[in-house]
Amino acid sequence: LLSQFDPDNTGYISTEKFRSLLQRHGSELDPHKLEVLLALADSNSEGRICYQDFVNLMSNKRSNSFRQAILQGNRRLCSKALLEETGLSLSQRLIRHVAYETLPREIDRKWYYDSYTCCPPPWFMITITIVAFFLYNGVILDRFVLQVSHPLYLKNALLYHPQLRAQAWRYLTYIFMHAGIEHLGLNVVLQLLVGVPLEMVHGAARISFVYVAGVVAGSLAVSVADMRAPVVGSSGGVYALVSAHLANIVMNWSGMKCQFKLLRMAVALICMSFEFGRAVWLRFHPSAYPPCPHPSFMAHLGGVMVGITLGVIILRNYEQRLQDQTLWWIFLSIYVIFVLFAIFWNIFAYSLLDLKLPPPP
Repeated sequence: LLSQFDPDNTGYISTEKFRSLLQRHGSELDPHKLEVLLALADSNSEGRICYQDFVNLMSNKRSNSFRQAILQGNRRLCSKALLEETGLSLSQRLIRHVAYETLPREIDRKWYYDSYTCCPPPWFMITITIVAFFLYNGVILDRFVLQVSHPLYLKNALLYHPQLRAQAWRYLTYIFMHAGIEHLGLNVVLQLLVGVPLEMVHGAARISFVYVAGVVAGSLAVSVADMRAPVVGSSGGVYALVSAHLANIVMNWSGMKCQFKLLRMAVALICMSFEFGRAVWLRFHPSAYPPCPHPSFMAHLGGVMVGITLGVIILRNYEQRLQDQTLWWIFLSIYVIFVLFAIFWNIFAYSLLDLKLPPPP
């Protein structure tokens, strides 16, 4: 094909030859893929198409130059919107629903609808939810959740405790402990309702990065800003995902076509505010085991900060190379600086401030 349409081996195909190719073989292509190819041809003002962009499209890969060509063109779509299509199977309707829930551009929604194969499935969010629900509290302690008044609450190897901050795994494993059934329940619901669709669209690698970054930022925020308190729960990761998703919706309000988006945003914000208010109230409520206070609420704020920075950049750049985004490197650098600062803070600040910590459990 390259030798036929690009005899000089320039890496480009003329728009005229490209259109003739589409006319001859357009019936063999998926209609949405054909639509994107036509949009690519319409958008080009130089009269030529990059051959590698064509190859990437046919192999379900997207380059930054391809995205820029589409965004700079008129992007006139020749067929009806994905939402108007009929005769779809249950799985196809589910994929379409997820596309409209998470992606602001019709061209991205159609791309996702054509290329999604459910291989691999959204395993990360489902797995982390099951583990959080059963691993420690359900299996080892024969309980689904430990209330903060339970005598075994602090006596486990998972939650973060300031006296045990040298045990580095606790900065992650605290997500498997929860301070009450309402704490666990809300986190599980948000992980499944928001996390699973996001993972279906953006993949396990990107969504797990946002989630884990929120978890780590949450525990480090507690160790810096609420130094005497322990922390439990997956709110850091959950709030990172939900805040990134809500911020992405607000920034692309006109493009997001999900139903009842204002009402659903209001419900999500009310749920998050309720959980955050519960955490603040619990933190300053008299402790069941003085002098150790109840769990901190700073992990929620750490997760939100990750969500509205790194998380938004990831969600706004569907199928694009993050390393090509300037803001990605800025926010990633800020995050790394914060992590390094928190590490040094944990090593030196506690002794320099001569802070009186609660005894280890």
